[in-house]
Parts: sequence; C-alpha cells; structure tokens
Amino acid sequence: MAGKPMPQKAQFLFGLLRGPLNRVFPKLKYHTYTSPVLRAEDLTNKTLVFDSEGTLLRSSSFFPYFMLVAFEAGGLLRAIVFFLLYPLVCLFGEELGLKIKVFLCFFGIRKESFRIGTSVLPKFFLEDVGCEGFEMVMSSGRKVAVSNLPTVMVEGFLKDYLGVDAVVGRELKVVCGYFLGLMEDKRADGTLLNEILGEEKTCSGIIASVCHRKVLDQHPFTHCKEVYLVSRAEKRNCHILPRVKYPKPLIFHDGRLAFRPTQLDTLAMLMWIPFGIFIFLIRFNSGRSLPNCMLNPILAFTGIRTTVSRPNSPTPSTNINEKTPNGVLYACNHRTLLDPLFLDLVLNNSPSAVTYSISRFYAAVSPIKNVNLTRDREKDRAAMQKLLSQGDLVVCPEGTTCREPYLLRFSPLFAELTDDIVPVAIDSQVSMFYGTTASGFKFLDPVFYLMNPFSSYTLRILEKLPGSHTCKVGGKSKFDVANHVQKEIARASGFECTSLTRKDKYMILAGNEGIVQGRKGL
Repeated sequence: MAGKPMPQKAQFLFGLLRGPLNRVFPKLKYHTYTSPVLRAEDLTNKTLVFDSEGTLLRSSSFFPYFMLVAFEAGGLLRAIVFFLLYPLVCLFGEELGLKIKVFLCFFGIRKESFRIGTSVLPKFFLEDVGCEGFEMVMSSGRKVAVSNLPTVMVEGFLKDYLGVDAVVGRELKVVCGYFLGLMEDKRADGTLLNEILGEEKTCSGIIASVCHRKVLDQHPFTHCKEVYLVSRAEKRNCHILPRVKYPKPLIFHDGRLAFRPTQLDTLAMLMWIPFGIFIFLIRFNSGRSLPNCMLNPILAFTGIRTTVSRPNSPTPSTNINEKTPNGVLYACNHRTLLDPLFLDLVLNNSPSAVTYSISRFYAAVSPIKNVNLTRDREKDRAAMQKLLSQGDLVVCPEGTTCREPYLLRFSPLFAELTDDIVPVAIDSQVSMFYGTTASGFKFLDPVFYLMNPFSSYTLRILEKLPGSHTCKVGGKSKFDVANHVQKEIARASGFECTSLTRKDKYMILAGNEGIVQGRKGL
C-alpha cells in the first residue's frame, strides 16, 4: 500500500472494524483492495458468502420493506397498526424487534397468494443497492447470500436479479396454508450453510461482497480466515446503483405504492388518504359531468398535468357528414386504464375504446364508449370493425399496462382493420399510488390513480401511417405493421421495445395468464 492511495472500493470494504475484530478474532487475516485476492479477475472462480442486507443495501432500516409487506399483502388497516406500533417495537432490541415486525406483517397471510417478494420488493431493493457492494458481489463466481430477513422477502430479488446461487434466510412457520408470523429458530451450528458449501467449507472466507465464504449464524466467523465488514457510515456513502447497471431489466413490478415508504413518507401517505378520497370524488365527478373545455382547468388545479404534442400536419378525423367507411384508429401504448379518456380530453372527438378488463360500473359511467374484448379473435375483430364504422377508435395493442419505460409486444389485430392508423405515445407519472395492478382489485385502479396528490399524462400524437406501411395499400403483413407502430411509439417516447406479452407479465407478477375467468384466450 505504500505510495499508492487506497481506491474507493477498498475504503468500502476495509472499514473501521479491523481493530475490534483483531481483538475478538486474532487469527483473521485482512487484505486491502490492492491485494491480488481482491482483484475482480481473481474473484470469478471463487465463492462469496455475504450478508445480503449489510453488503448490498445502502439503508440500515428494514421499515420500508416491512411496510410494503403490511400494506400490499395485509391492507391499509394492517399498515396503520404496524406504523403505530413500530416505535415501541424498536425498544425491544434487534432480534426480538425483528420477530415482532414479522408477526405484525405476516400473521394470517395466505402463503400461496403471497407474491410480494417477487412482484413488489425487488424494485425497492434494487433502488437501495449500493454500487460498490453490487460490483463486488457480481464479480465473484458462486454467490451465497445470508439474510436475517424472512426468505420469502429476499429470495426473489437475490436469485432473479442478482443471480445468487443460494439464499440462507429465516423460514416462516405455516399452518393450514397461512403464515403464523413466527420464524423458525436459527440453526446455530451453521449446518445449512455447510450443506450448501459442501467441501468448500474448510477454505478461508471473506465477508461483505468479496471472494471466499463465511457463516452467519451464532458464530459467523468460524470458517473464515479473512473478513471484511462495512460500517453504516460507509453504507450511506455508497453510490446508488444506476438502472443501466441492473443485471436484469426491471420491466414488471406490482403493488400500489409508488414511493419508498420510509416512516416520514408513510406518515404523509396516511395523512393524505382522507384528502385523496375527497380529491378523487372531485376529479371523478368532474370527468363524468363536465365538458372537456371545463375539465382541463379543474384537473390542472387539482394536480393532474396533461401535456400533448401533435404532428405538424393535421391528423384526419371523422366528420359525420363525410362519406367515409371508417374512422381513425389510434394505436396507443398502455399505461393506465384512463389512457382513452385522456386521449379524448385532447382530441375532443369522443372516440370509442376497447379493453380487456374494464368493470361494468366503469363502462357505465365512462364519458366515452368502452367495449370489453373477449380474446376470441373473430368476435373481437367484428366488434372493433363495428366501432370503427361508427367513428374513431382507441386501441392499446399491448393488451395490458406497463409501468416502466418499455413496450410489450403489439398484437397485430388492429393492423388488419384499417389503413387509417395514428400511433400515440403515452407516458404517465404518479407521486404516491400506482393506478394499475396485476394481483389486486382492478376496479380500484382508477381510484388509486385519481387519489394521487400530483400526476402527469404526456401524449404524443404521431403522424398517420403512410400507405406504404399499411396492410391494404402497402401490402405489408399485419405483423410488420404492428412492429412498425411499436417502434415509432418507442422512438417518440424514449421507451425500449420488447417481445414480452400480457401472459409473461401475469405469470411473473400473479402466477396466472391474466385471463378473466369465463373468457377464452386469444
């Protein structure tokens, strides 16, 4: 180390705990980042056993993750109870406090329906990952994560997004298919980790995102000769992992909360909910009863900002006096159930819309005509053709919503109906609640969206497709037209095209194919 400054990663790993550990574990051996054992190229063939929370996460508080479990899996009442009791729970110490948190959040939750660990928590874990710890973990060969949290909370994130080979966490007791809220006792002898490591357990180990291995039980350093730990101050100084470095793109996630529920932000949410319900009623009733010219100022005044951009050449619209066989088909990407309503707000021509899962209540109160599709291709084609003959039509070829800046594969059915196709790129941002869900109650989607303190809708109406890029005039296949529309919308919005479908989304988030019971698949 003489004459050569210690790099930032070494500062992250070397820490301030060397002195105390030397006194407790005098046989432990330490290396700096400049040592060959810490060079990234030397880690690829070695096993790393690391404390997942201490190594990866910048925050030392587990409150946001348990609040997400309480709110998303248990509901608003459980979240309120957990929030009110949390200050008292902190008085019971780390281990007993953890057990109380688990009990409050998991008691009575059905195990089979618990998907928060794979559909909700990974997003928030990724946003809390420190860049330095992440790089050390990813540079190793075999990865074994040891967590003090319940396995169902961390396993999805660690395996699906970081490629961890094994997770040693706390298991929850289950009776009759429901969580009791009690954790199984720790295996103090470290036998579970020994089984995972096999013959490697006799080798030296390193803690905190370096190579080798460790045992984190009652005696966490029994198999280690080399240990690196990180202080809380170092964790806080870690850089946030940018999205471009995510080992796997974050395309799908579920849950209602659009913010990280820290204690202060959770308090703000609970205080806002009564006002949010009042704001929802104002926005909802205004949308039903007022003309668009009056609705725009009210939405802006209550916190919904709408931005629209149009092509230089005017988009043809249907005139009832013109002898045209069909209206214009607006092909949009899908952000929320309210996409057609906001498009009508800027077009002001009362188009019809088709969707897969609108409830009868919202179909009845909607200011524009909404028709449910059946996923029977011929029936859906006939229904959409009929609507086009009556006027303009709004379709969302993705078939489901996507929150992140990605576009799912476009169904080509719309391309067969008409050559008058206008792509529309839509983006929506919220401040508190997501207005979409894959596993929750869909009839609450508009309620949650309209309860947001602030939200925004951005609509970019693009040029009408030229005849050379259509099926009838240009002779293009319906798949070519659908792919072209997807690429045009992606280019305008800055999103990325994917080949994923509605089925992929629901299999990941809800464990089903996303087909409403009683309807045929497309």
